[in-house]
Amino acid sequence: MNPTYDFTGQVALVTGAGAGMGLATARAFAESGAAVALTDIDEAALDAAVKELTDSGHRALALTCDVSDEDQVAAAVDRTVETFGRLDMAYNNAGIQIPPSDAADEPAERFDRVNAINLRGVWACMKHELRHMRAQGSGAIVNCSSLGGLVGLPGRASYHASKHGVIGLTVSAALEYAPRSIRVNAVCPGTIDTPMVNDMIAKGELDRAEAEANHPINRLGTAEEIAQAVLWLCSPGAGFVIGVALPVDGGYVAR
Repeated sequence: MNPTYDFTGQVALVTGAGAGMGLATARAFAESGAAVALTDIDEAALDAAVKELTDSGHRALALTCDVSDEDQVAAAVDRTVETFGRLDMAYNNAGIQIPPSDAADEPAERFDRVNAINLRGVWACMKHELRHMRAQGSGAIVNCSSLGGLVGLPGRASYHASKHGVIGLTVSAALEYAPRSIRVNAVCPGTIDTPMVNDMIAKGELDRAEAEANHPINRLGTAEEIAQAVLWLCSPGAGFVIGVALPVDGGYVAR
């Protein structure tokens, strides 16, 4: 049974909210009473997600945004505050995976792309969220790192570099903003049953049985399990939790 939260009167922003962990987290925030701004680069998926929430009676806003473009990020955060009046919580989830590659052969363009979204995108989102929260004097931010931010894996150097970087951003910002009543943390999902992971399986880039066996719990995680971790980190129950990189990985890094 999942815990329940009351975020009535609060405002949350979720990036990469058109599907997977982002959509599950946007739903969870909305069901807990928050007004939610959803951003995604996929306009059709984003519109469908927002329609689902508004049809259920929730307050939701669709914002098409490429997080690798700081101007688009700034506009999305500003629009959230203009529409709902404040910003209390953010889950910076937008990210991509790239095909595995020998570290000596990977094209620079692929390294630049994964870092532009996974690392620079989180940096830009956090930067502009913090500007509003700093003026407000409160807030909670959760950045999406990964199991790949805690360990290494052959063939995944560029992706893991981006996710290790997210933890560095998170910890440094957490120390800077804790005295200002703003908490910054990260989640580190294991292999989660999402459209991105299913696409990797379909392309032969990931073996599902092997991925399940790599988790001591012997299954993939669910998007809803990540959402619950994010909501807890944003809740008063985690009020003394600052700068953590929380593994939500079925025991992978505990082995």
